[in-house]
Amino acid sequence: MKLHSVGIKHFTCPVSVREQKGGVQQTVAEINLQASLPHRFKQSCLETFTYILAKYQQDMHTKIFPELLTEVQSNLQAKQAEMEMQFPYFIAKKAPVTGTESLMEYNCSFIGSIDDQEHQLFLKVSVPLTTLCPCSKEISTQGAHNQRAEVILMIKPLGFIWLEELISMVESCGSCELYALLKRPDEKFVTEEAYANPMFVEDVVRKVAQKAKNHKMIGWFSVSVESFESIHKHSAYAYVDSTDLDRKFTKE
Repeated sequence: MKLHSVGIKHFTCPVSVREQKGGVQQTVAEINLQASLPHRFKQSCLETFTYILAKYQQDMHTKIFPELLTEVQSNLQAKQAEMEMQFPYFIAKKAPVTGTESLMEYNCSFIGSIDDQEHQLFLKVSVPLTTLCPCSKEISTQGAHNQRAEVILMIKPLGFIWLEELISMVESCGSCELYALLKRPDEKFVTEEAYANPMFVEDVVRKVAQKAKNHKMIGWFSVSVESFESIHKHSAYAYVDSTDLDRKFTKE
């Protein structure tokens, strides 16, 4: 029987990821790796997958994905191979007033594939931020409801891009950034900052999309925003894909 693909899922291992400041961050990744095998291939491929992952895990970055996947493809005589590596990435952030430093966690992914035609590479970052409701602010004499939102930006890079750069770009598009640790002066600042910058999820997704579209190193991209509403049981959601944007601009 011909199998579409075989591989390993939820394989966890320590990896080293390069930081923009020049250091190397030790983290733990969950990896899904699979390949489409020829009908004649009979032996187990588990050893090949784990061996190749162990070979590259000490310096895991986007530039080695083509090399890693080419090795998988060659060793298994596969027509196609793909891998997703998801991991928590930590960035030290200073509180806006007191300068208190703490680590913020961001979920990130490297996603790559290879076939007979080409290599494909995608980066994905999940960034939390605050959204404050414009309607609530407009109709209320005191205050407005605000909530935490999650922005997921996925891109096809045209060149090297740091994770920090993508995260910072997204954080600039909400009502206010999030911080792991805030003191009272900082709480006052972020509360007033959000109140001064009310945004719907649609506003956030448009703003992120516009910055991604203007970035010279970003080709295709998608942006989704989910706002975990503080006065509703449901979430608010918005999504945009640059393919649809390109079609829209072409028509106009």
